[in-house]
Amino acid sequence: MMCEQCGNRTATVHFTEIVQGEKNEFHLCETCAKEKGYAAYQFMTGAFSVNQLLSGLMNLDPAVKQRAGSSQTRCESCGLTFSQFSQIGRFGCAHCYEAFAPGLNPMLKKIQSSNQHVGKVPKRQGGTIAYRRELTRLRQELQTRIQQEQFEEAARLRDQIRELETRVME
Repeated sequence: MMCEQCGNRTATVHFTEIVQGEKNEFHLCETCAKEKGYAAYQFMTGAFSVNQLLSGLMNLDPAVKQRAGSSQTRCESCGLTFSQFSQIGRFGCAHCYEAFAPGLNPMLKKIQSSNQHVGKVPKRQGGTIAYRRELTRLRQELQTRIQQEQFEEAARLRDQIRELETRVME
């Protein structure tokens, strides 16, 4: 198969890109892949990094950049711009999280299916921690039901919370 870009050399780089549900396949020679800067070529040659993966994911979704503000949005603490963050894939300081917050939630959801870290539970401690997480979730749901004036459901949740609390105490 010949390179789709130049048509002169054999295509040795083959990859599929899916953007907003639309699938595109590319067949390029190494030279054209390198010129285009495709991550697939960089991965094959060992020059691929996690930073490139993160910045690539952000660049796929223009809405992320729009939510984060202009590419010149700047962290007041370290001076890093959103454009620089997109290129290197790392923050300059802890304050960057706040400076670029509007664009981070969609990116985190895309990368790890959630924008909230819950961590892993050790098997020996798993029972107690799982109960506590379930209690937290039930208490939040109870507050929601009370606000919605769904008192029968709230009473059921209250009883469920009491039962879990006794298990945690044991």
